[in-house]
Amino acid sequence: MKTTIDIPDGLLEEAMKFTGAKTKREAVVTAVERFNRLKRLERLNTRVRGQFKDFMTQADLKKMRAADIPKTRR
Repeated sequence: MKTTIDIPDGLLEEAMKFTGAKTKREAVVTAVERFNRLKRLERLNTRVRGQFKDFMTQADLKKMRAADIPKTRR
């Protein structure tokens, strides 16, 4: 879709630097794709948050890690 928009120069230059884009179009497309992905991940996180009933605790994780360390390293 062809669209004309006014983007402040500083924001666009920064977007080009962060995305590694060589063109303004590439920077804008990359930024929009990343924004959309971030929002999809946020939505997914909201839906699944709190649904892990048997998730290990910090104490369980420490026990598991301690059991994996060879006796020569303790």
